[in-house]
Amino acid sequence: MSESMNRRDAMGIAFGACAAVGGIFALAGMKKAWDPLPSVKAAGTTTVDISTAEANVLYTEKWRGKPVFIIKKTPEMVAASSDVVKKRDLVIGNDHFMICIGLCTHLGCIPSYEPKNATNKEAFLCACHGATYDQSGINTKAPAPLPMLIPPFKLENGKIVLGEAGPEYEKMKADGVLGETPLQA
Repeated sequence: MSESMNRRDAMGIAFGACAAVGGIFALAGMKKAWDPLPSVKAAGTTTVDISTAEANVLYTEKWRGKPVFIIKKTPEMVAASSDVVKKRDLVIGNDHFMICIGLCTHLGCIPSYEPKNATNKEAFLCACHGATYDQSGINTKAPAPLPMLIPPFKLENGKIVLGEAGPEYEKMKADGVLGETPLQA
């Protein structure tokens, strides 16, 4: 064998270089395919103006393909609330709001809201299997195993931005009332 590069060595180096360049382009293409589309990135947050919300009226917004329930509570609803329920409320001035993902935690059905039952433990009824939730989305009758989840949100100039965690959401998280564990109303 000679110390100088022969034809076989040159072909091996050229082939290795082409394979490396092709591998880099393949990885770049795979990364681009894995990244979310711009339309998906734009759907990550939803802004809801609650300045004109009426008391005891269910507002439903769509966030990431899921319904989000928002209710401005009446003074009677707030008075009938326990301390745990009040911890799940978003308080802006003197107004209390309930925000939760409007899906039953049993099988994912969408519960209906009964305004006349807003101060008792059957404000929301899941028609699929009879689960009920109170005015703050806490499960009060089986088969629902957990409260309705509270989505990440933040306040911005009197509006709720769903999809971004703000200080109010972080406080609820620290209090353990987001709906990830069972709660007693």
